[in-house]
Amino acid sequence: MISGLLAFATVLAQKGPAAPEPMARKGQMLVFWGWNRAAFSNSDIRFKGDGYDFTLQNVVVHDRPSDFSYHNYFQPDRVTIPQTNQRVVYFVTDKVAFVVGVDHMKYVMDQKQTVNFNGTISDPEYAAKVVAGKINLEDESFLTFEHTDGLNYINLGLEQHKNIYNRNKFDIVWSYGAGVGAMFPKSNVKLFGHERSDRFHIAGFGLDARTSVNFVFWKHIVARVEAKGGYINMPDIKTTKNNRPDKAMQDFVFGQLNFGIGYTFNTI
Repeated sequence: MISGLLAFATVLAQKGPAAPEPMARKGQMLVFWGWNRAAFSNSDIRFKGDGYDFTLQNVVVHDRPSDFSYHNYFQPDRVTIPQTNQRVVYFVTDKVAFVVGVDHMKYVMDQKQTVNFNGTISDPEYAAKVVAGKINLEDESFLTFEHTDGLNYINLGLEQHKNIYNRNKFDIVWSYGAGVGAMFPKSNVKLFGHERSDRFHIAGFGLDARTSVNFVFWKHIVARVEAKGGYINMPDIKTTKNNRPDKAMQDFVFGQLNFGIGYTFNTI
């Protein structure tokens, strides 16, 4: 028995300490850049201003990914044009990280749809486009509606990280968490033939839950795949170019699949 214990102790001594974890220690930091595909639930959109107050019901939308090419994704003056994600992750304790992120999604109303209309329009030209309580949105003179210079979700979050595979030059780290933040879209809206509104504005807030798998090479290079879902509420979307009080209001749920690369390092 004693000889067996001695032999076991000798093996442990020869193995030495376990390999350090690359993304689970206080003071660790990760910087990340990636891209996303996004999906959005149908939503009711209310438009309110001088001479109108109406709601378009159950409006269908989609994202708008850029065609993949060096020109669209990697040329320095165009890297912010695709649907992108940025993260700064800092471990405030072992395994728990504080995250600052920007999710640059794109949100586009489908023009080829007919939706239910509820409300009033005083202008007879546009009121006449409503037929039997419905309106065909293919008529772009009535409305175009996008958040394509960014449905920008600027968020803060907390994430729990757990190493699930740990070797000398390759690790797999799983994380999960939640976040909250402000919606800062640059909405492109053209209503009733007016000049298009196209400006950044704090329009509301968002909430999310997220999980990711991180593949870490040589303790520093990170390839991350992240799934995120949440709720967005925007009660103050600007629809006119000037400072008139016209606005749109909507809320919906969203989902994202994010992927990209990062670098992790120890700061203390």
